[in-house]
Amino acid sequence: MKNVLYKAASWLAVAGGMLALLIAVVTIVNVTAFGLDKIARLFDANVPAIIGYEDFVSMIVSSAALMFFPYCQVKRGHVAVDVFIKMFPAWFSRWVDVISGICMTALALFLGYMMVHGLIEVRSDNTLSAILGWQIWPFYLPGIISMFLWAAIAGSQIFEREADV
Repeated sequence: MKNVLYKAASWLAVAGGMLALLIAVVTIVNVTAFGLDKIARLFDANVPAIIGYEDFVSMIVSSAALMFFPYCQVKRGHVAVDVFIKMFPAWFSRWVDVISGICMTALALFLGYMMVHGLIEVRSDNTLSAILGWQIWPFYLPGIISMFLWAAIAGSQIFEREADV
């Protein structure tokens, strides 16, 4: 089960990376168009920027950013105070790992739960993006998947021994 969760987290992070790359490409194109427009205005012409750029980037960023959380948990990339904790006995370190794992799992479940409620609300309100007129609710789905995958990984790590990590 652990391998399935970890693979899913890896694939989700790759998808988030692809979305981040797409954001970078679209931003480069938009900035280039803005610069070309400044030059074109000298010759009474214009080069339009990407229409709805802000809508697109804000919705994709909201999806892509959350897609890295489960992979970060797999790598235990959250904040850890290893220098401080090494001064204590192993049982205390294990206790801190268990408590932080429980708290992390609870946090991820809470965020996923709240995102589900947010999705239901924006879907029932038929909320659209300001410029492009796209439905907002589908962009909640990657975040919801990410939060529940993050919770599953954090929950499974509670039961791991230090040697398993």
